Amino acid sequence: MADSKLRLVLMGTGPFAVPSFDRIADGPHEIVQVIVRPLPPVKSRGGPPPQPVADWAEERSLAVIRPDSINDDETVQQLRSLHADLLVVCDYGQILKPAALETAPLGGINLHGSLLPKYRGAAPVQRAVLSGDRETGVTVIHMTPRLDGGPILARRVTEIRDDETAGQLEQRLSAIGVDATIEAIDRLLDWDQESVIGDPQDAALVSKAPRLSKAEAQIDWQQPSRMIDCHVRGMQPWPVAFSFFHPGNGGKPVRVQIRQVTPIGDDASGDAPSQSQPGHLVSGDGLCVASGDGVLRIDQIQPAGKKPMTGAAFANGYQPGPDACFGATCGDAAVGGKGGTA
Repeated sequence: MADSKLRLVLMGTGPFAVPSFDRIADGPHEIVQVIVRPLPPVKSRGGPPPQPVADWAEERSLAVIRPDSINDDETVQQLRSLHADLLVVCDYGQILKPAALETAPLGGINLHGSLLPKYRGAAPVQRAVLSGDRETGVTVIHMTPRLDGGPILARRVTEIRDDETAGQLEQRLSAIGVDATIEAIDRLLDWDQESVIGDPQDAALVSKAPRLSKAEAQIDWQQPSRMIDCHVRGMQPWPVAFSFFHPGNGGKPVRVQIRQVTPIGDDASGDAPSQSQPGHLVSGDGLCVASGDGVLRIDQIQPAGKKPMTGAAFANGYQPGPDACFGATCGDAAVGGKGGTA
C-alpha cells in the first residue's frame, strides 16, 4: 500500500494480546476500533471475569465494542463502516468467517501462541508444556476462514524452561509476540495483494490444542517423572494438577492440588529408578513419591480447603503410614490418573 499509515481494528480479550496492542498504539497506525468478547453472566460474588484488553483500551481512551458475534450481519456492517485496512486479532475467542475478514482490504492477522501448524486451538501454550516440548514460540498468520490455517507471516522461537509453568510461559510468549506482530504488519504494508504472501503451513505437521478440562488435571503417577513434572507445570494457573492422598492406617483420602514437584532419582539423573509402586511414598528428603520410572519430590501441595504448603509440612501434618500413597486408589493396579473424580 502506498500509505504507510493503516487503519486498524484490534480484536482481543485476554492478557496475551495486550503487549502487542500496546506497541501498535505507540506506532504510526490509527486504531479505529477495539473489539472484545461480551461479558459472560456473573455467576459469583466475585463479579465478572477480568477483560485485560478492555481495561487497556479504556486506559488508552480507545473505543470498545462487545458484539455477541463478530460474524452476525449487524456487526459485519459495522466493521465495513469503519473502513479499516487490517484486522489484528489475538486472544479474542471467536472465529472470523469470510464476511468479517473481507471487511478490510488486507484481511486479518492473528498472533498465536505456538509454532504453527503445531497446536492449533485454544490451549497451545499449555499443550506444549504438557507434551514435554523443549521449545515453542509464537506465529503470526494471515487469516483464512480455517482455524489457525493461514500462511505464516512471522514467527519467533524460544526454549521452554525446565521450571516454567504454562502461565509463566504464556506471559513470556506474549512479550515475544510483539516484534512478530509488528513484522507481520510491516510485510502487509508492502503487499500488492496480487501476489502470494507468507509461507504455507505444512498440513502433515498439524496438531490440535483443545481447551483444558478439570478432569484431565488428575495426575497419572505411572507416567515418567519428567512427564508428571510437565503435567504439574502445564496445568497452572488452571485447572491445577490434583490427586488423592491416602494416608494409610485407615485414614480417609484427601483431595490435594500439587503445584510443584522435582524429579529426583530418575533416568535423567543417572540414578536407579525406584522399585516402589507408582504413587506410593518412598524414603527421601521431604515428601517423595514413586513415579513410573523413578522418584518425584513434592515441593508444594495444597489440601482441599487449606493453604498451599511444602511437601515436608504436609507429611508432618498428615503423618502418612507405611502404606500411604497418591492416586485414585492405593491398589497395585490403580494409583494413576483414572478412576477418581474431579
